[in-house]
Amino acid sequence: MLPLHQCIAPLLLHFIFLAPFSLAIAQNHEDPTIRTMEAFSGYPLHEPSSSSIPNPISSLLVDADSLVKQIEELSTFSDSPSPSVTRVLYSEKDVLARRYVKNLMGLSGLFVREDAVGNIFGRWEGSEPELPAVATGSHVDAIPFSGKYDGVVGVLGALEAINVLKRSGFKPKRSLEIIFFTSEEPTRFGISCLGSRLMAGSDALAKALETTVDAQNISFIEAASSAGYLTDSAQISTVFLKKGSYSAFLELHIEQGPILEEEGISIGVVTAIAAPASIKVEFEGTGGHAGAVLMPYRNDAGLAAAELALAVEKHVLSSGSIDTVGTVGILELHPGAINSIPSKSHLEIDTRDIDEERRNTVIKKIHESATEIAQRRRVKLSEFKIINQDPPAHSDKSVIEAMVSSTKELNLTHKLMISRAYHDSLFMARISPMGMIFIPCYKGYSHKPEEFSSPQDISNGVKVLALTLAKLSLQ
Repeated sequence: MLPLHQCIAPLLLHFIFLAPFSLAIAQNHEDPTIRTMEAFSGYPLHEPSSSSIPNPISSLLVDADSLVKQIEELSTFSDSPSPSVTRVLYSEKDVLARRYVKNLMGLSGLFVREDAVGNIFGRWEGSEPELPAVATGSHVDAIPFSGKYDGVVGVLGALEAINVLKRSGFKPKRSLEIIFFTSEEPTRFGISCLGSRLMAGSDALAKALETTVDAQNISFIEAASSAGYLTDSAQISTVFLKKGSYSAFLELHIEQGPILEEEGISIGVVTAIAAPASIKVEFEGTGGHAGAVLMPYRNDAGLAAAELALAVEKHVLSSGSIDTVGTVGILELHPGAINSIPSKSHLEIDTRDIDEERRNTVIKKIHESATEIAQRRRVKLSEFKIINQDPPAHSDKSVIEAMVSSTKELNLTHKLMISRAYHDSLFMARISPMGMIFIPCYKGYSHKPEEFSSPQDISNGVKVLALTLAKLSLQ
């Protein structure tokens, strides 16, 4: 028989590089030989089971330097100069960004695939791959002249969370999958959360995309084909997923608001995502020369639009809740000359609330105001169209509990909060239980070049994401 020290040596080499796991590993064994060897080595000598969750303090080590570098590198794929980022769906820079992320997924040992519209999936297979996976992810497309963190933290941060778990020695039971969603922003085709809407099975959207074109009259099909995706509208429906395709979905995101930073809180645990709706309104008047037509005889479509914009504010403020918001984000006048009375006006209105009924009441009042203004100002209300009217999404109780327990184990402060911006998570909630993790961002800035989240805040979010994924993967 070999001397005891020769038996222990190879075991020491093995366990010195094994990251510490949960307290269950520290249980004593009945075998006195094993107890002696454990006392000598300082490490438990039994192999941790696949159901072990990494010790959050000692083994969840985030490579913040590499992650920040990746965020900076991804920001260079932009159609606007630094520090701003412009990355529009299926553009050359969007395709390059996709290639960059897919390469990182491959380097992390993930199995990478893409669907017909370019949603990208990177999977770490679990010990029971037949079970529905736990998913996480976000988007990397960016509206013109925006920042480098919106969405990106949820994609590259998710990838780092997987790497953190791998470095810790964790073995998932359910597979873990990162989703890089196509076109969360509505920049090119006016459709927000395009990829996740389709994944959630929107037949109406699939039908609409058959004839949808951008401002340059390039069809969705043409644009997708140019980026290497679908070539036929019949392929769109292949993106649909069945309810229950994932056991849970998590999204890490910058808050896009100032609350966490102002209150000095590390993590926001999202309990609900506000219900968004978009409205298009058009008025038509008679126009005329700005000097020749006297005020009592005018049919000014521009003033009708201005009055409706103020009515939107009035109806939102009278809803009785601070959670009701409304924005006139687009107001266009035709012909757009300083010495011409506007003959046409076009408004696009965004309304949101965590209460769907309350939001819909506001929409009804806006419609009533538009009708009354048109009659009183003797202009035609030529269009009042609700483009989308999505219901709110509520985070799943079990996912919330996993996020909260993770923040506590990591000794991080947290706050339960709602998301007034909407995200791909809103539509993933139709497929699986959902949750979101917010991290602070500088002054709440987003969709502008000043958008920023510190390496420490990002690292905190990645740790919470990693530990929550680990918990959910073992359920």
